[in-house]
Amino acid sequence: MSSFLPEFIGTAVLLLLGNGVNANVILTKSYGNNSGWIVIAFGWGIAVFTGVYVCANLGGSGHLNPAVTIADAVKSGDWSNVPVFIAAQFAGAMSGALLAWLSYRKHFDITADADGQLAVFCNAPAIKSTVDNLITEIIGTFALVFGAFSISGAKMNDTAFSLGALDALPVGLLVLGIGLSLGGSTGYAINPARDLGPRIMHFILPIKNKRDSNWGYSWIPVVGPVIGGVIAALVFKAVH
Repeated sequence: MSSFLPEFIGTAVLLLLGNGVNANVILTKSYGNNSGWIVIAFGWGIAVFTGVYVCANLGGSGHLNPAVTIADAVKSGDWSNVPVFIAAQFAGAMSGALLAWLSYRKHFDITADADGQLAVFCNAPAIKSTVDNLITEIIGTFALVFGAFSISGAKMNDTAFSLGALDALPVGLLVLGIGLSLGGSTGYAINPARDLGPRIMHFILPIKNKRDSNWGYSWIPVVGPVIGGVIAALVFKAVH
């Protein structure tokens, strides 16, 4: 299968489930309305596990994240797949966000909170501070990438080990942990495609009473994760 399709499908699944849990918790008259941060963090952890599993099952890399793709290229020196993977990740993110909107379209229509509508799609800081928000995304993505590299290269007594078909599970648990630990400041985008792709869909889609798409903040969930991923790759190479 082409290198584009697995990344596209995996990222679409990631955003369908990720934006879906956001919608379930945030939007008016959903059964999960106001069920809280724990539900969102668990939902995103499961979304990552499922998306990575689907992508890998189709023969893909399982990255689903431009920051991870760039970091992997920095670590390996192989940049040949980077443009295709990133294009697939953004296309998949936009498609997954579209499907999540279709699943909750009537709930969007009756939700008066325009900030809440936007929050289904993309991130915003709890306290606006450009430097601090950027640092938070750098740290969160460093934890993701360094942790994922460590998981993928794990050894016990110098012997490589894996969970077989469940190899994607530790990465999902890692994302759950990042959400529970570091997500309260910026909403832990830790993935440029996860934030910018759905943000573009929020701008495009015919959502009733929606606000602007907060483009002034939009560069932070793109630049921060890329910086964090590159730092993680360099540190990983240095210590290994």
